[in-house]
Amino acid sequence: MQKVFIIFIVLLSCGVTAQEGDKEYSSYVDLSYFYGNISRHNNDILHLITGHPEGFILSWNKKTYGNREWEQLYNYPDYGVSLGYQNLKNEYMGNNVALYGHYNFYFFKRNLMLRIGQGIAVASNPYNKEDNFRNVAFGSKLLSSTYLMLNYKKERIFNRFGAQAGLSLIHYSNGNTKAPNTSINSVTFNVGLNYQLDAVDPPYEVTEGLTNKFNEAVRYNFVFRSGVNESDVIDSGQFPFYIFSFYADKRINKKSAFQIGTDVFYSNFLKEYIKYSSIAYPERGIDGTEDSMRAGLFIGHELFINRLSVITQAGYYLYYPIDYEGRVYLRAGLKGYLTPKKKLFAVVTVKAHAAQAEAVEIGIGYRL
Repeated sequence: MQKVFIIFIVLLSCGVTAQEGDKEYSSYVDLSYFYGNISRHNNDILHLITGHPEGFILSWNKKTYGNREWEQLYNYPDYGVSLGYQNLKNEYMGNNVALYGHYNFYFFKRNLMLRIGQGIAVASNPYNKEDNFRNVAFGSKLLSSTYLMLNYKKERIFNRFGAQAGLSLIHYSNGNTKAPNTSINSVTFNVGLNYQLDAVDPPYEVTEGLTNKFNEAVRYNFVFRSGVNESDVIDSGQFPFYIFSFYADKRINKKSAFQIGTDVFYSNFLKEYIKYSSIAYPERGIDGTEDSMRAGLFIGHELFINRLSVITQAGYYLYYPIDYEGRVYLRAGLKGYLTPKKKLFAVVTVKAHAAQAEAVEIGIGYRL
């Protein structure tokens, strides 16, 4: 299942490059060096923070010029792929190499760039109970990774060369597909150069009267998600889970929709957790007969970007027979529409309780 998750992440992430009609597009490359700190989001990783992580991000970017409506609505973003390398400056964690798909969004006369990248990473030195039991950050060699980059950017300062500098946030996690998984977040300063691959840029297209207004009736969504995960108890085993979701969404404009719905969770790892807790921690008051099913109500938001969208949801368990990480849960991820009318879709999301991930969810859905 983890291999399926990795393939799915690559397809969704690199889907940003699958645009049509490239005649009026140009591209550029950029290289940034970063240096910074690992965030202390969990006391269990204090022994892993022994230096200042550093590395580089090499990116290829394709510009947009408004040939499609969404490009103008988002102020002519770039899309592309990134290769990242990070030395975590700790003998137990080693180095990570990552491949991302990304978007660049621009503000303040295109001087401020916000990049959002999502992809996969390979850890050189993951947890091993015999050889590397101190690395509680990465329980597997393959990880998901997200990075945010906020840069002041200037192009063509000298011929085709430009410069950029700013801040980056880099996150690694396996989504609790295998314990341990405390994850790592790096906050860094970055500086770099960009180089335009084309001599000149085509002009930006502007459609007169283009607005963000959009009117659509309430739509209904059915989603089935699945995957494998493990509790925080190391070597307790990986088990499949199944999630059935129903929600209504209302588009408020061309970019956004609000959601309200319900989830029903069948988590087999909880059965093992309940059995383990009843024996190992009788003071928790668990007798081993508790139900492992949970059900919750959530509200959410969907941000539409071409045929991809970004999902964020916050939920509360209404049916909660066993206490595990709290009653409030969060979900965030990517949704890719598979048909032109945006009815059939695939989704990959991470479900978490605060900063603690519970599962990576891969799903298929239909929007009525």
